[in-house]
Amino acid sequence: MTSYTTNLPPTQHQGWLAKSEAWLDARGKGAWIATMVLGFVFFWPVGLAILAYMIWSKRMFKSGCRNRSTHMHRGFHAMKSSGNGAFDAYKADTLARLEQEQTDFESFLARLRAAKDKAEFDEFMEERSRKVSPEEGDEDERAAGQA
Repeated sequence: MTSYTTNLPPTQHQGWLAKSEAWLDARGKGAWIATMVLGFVFFWPVGLAILAYMIWSKRMFKSGCRNRSTHMHRGFHAMKSSGNGAFDAYKADTLARLEQEQTDFESFLARLRAAKDKAEFDEFMEERSRKVSPEEGDEDERAAGQA
């Protein structure tokens, strides 16, 4: 007799390990890490086993990997043909226009940063020359007074 428990909530017809796993999953990655640390504190093989399980089940990397793969899938999906020639041409033109706008905007930001850096440098040099000028005047007066 085969028992199918895939559609049941974690509290019914499952062992304490499955219930513990579901409980920790509900509380997030921090609960898993706290459990692992406590395992190391009380009995190091338990902490090591929990760490191995977290790596093997990809619980340590759950959010980061999922977001990267979703983003990569979306980028790949944008390049696929829809089967409609007119739409594909429109999509290609729109993507090319957006890429050109992005390039133009990035070059604008680079020019803006360069202008800001130049303005800050010019201000620094002007301030420096104002500080140096009075000191040079003092040196000239000292030299004249000694002569």
